[in-house]
Amino acid sequence: MSNIQLIIEERAADIGNFLVGRLLPFRQKRAVGPFVFIDHMGPAKLSDHQNLDVGPHPHIGLSTLTYLFEGAIMHRDSVGSVVEIQPGAVNWMTSGKGVVHSERTPEYLRHSEKSLHGLQIWVALPKELEEMEPSFTHIEAQDIPEWKEGTVQFKLVAGEAFGRRSPVPVYSPLYFLEIKSQEATTISIGEHLFGESALYILEGSIKDGDEEFGPKQILIAKDTELCTFQMAENTMIYIFGGDPFPEERFIFWNFVSSRKERIEEAKKAWMDQTFPKIEGETEFVPLPEPRI
Repeated sequence: MSNIQLIIEERAADIGNFLVGRLLPFRQKRAVGPFVFIDHMGPAKLSDHQNLDVGPHPHIGLSTLTYLFEGAIMHRDSVGSVVEIQPGAVNWMTSGKGVVHSERTPEYLRHSEKSLHGLQIWVALPKELEEMEPSFTHIEAQDIPEWKEGTVQFKLVAGEAFGRRSPVPVYSPLYFLEIKSQEATTISIGEHLFGESALYILEGSIKDGDEEFGPKQILIAKDTELCTFQMAENTMIYIFGGDPFPEERFIFWNFVSSRKERIEEAKKAWMDQTFPKIEGETEFVPLPEPRI
């Protein structure tokens, strides 16, 4: 009997000058645990005149997690951070009461051919921390916990699972796991998970009972404790989830909050340009028109 409650297909979304695959939120599933947004960036080959340029834009009420498979992104924010993210490292920015950041192709790559591939994730903050001071943490790839069980490679990108803890400073019980198989194998990890759980297939395929699933799909588990499935050889998946919040989270553009009126306040603050500034950047992404 299948443990899959819902299947979410990746959908194309435009983030300005770059096309991504949107995974969350979904009309039938707005969040998985505290995870409220996931974009799959690429894989994309960019020419010598194509670059990622996401200009200064604001966030409230969440932490962003940027995780690359290929390429490089230069991150700048109003906290004062200027950091280049490379594959396997984690950029973890907590907006709290308000932060502004930009994401661009680094200068040394802007006039050459390059690749870009990764995940952009938003994790909502607990209600009591939604207005905390903004912060930024960069974790190098070698500091992320990794281990092998047989021919299966595990990596705990964020949170806690398998008796391990990632150094990424999360604010609620959650997990974000990378699992790679060299050979076909059966994975049974329900005892290590909790709360709500979902599985994203990046490469290869998995089987749940008699059903087979391929890349660009998120599978939502009915019961986290029954998380058992078969991985084909050379498959890479991500398992994420955790304890859901008791309150609903509202999302408009880059704003996440448990209060609709707080989102309205943030919209006005951005239009009035009273959010903190990024040193050295003067342009900004305008507030989008509300959908009719």
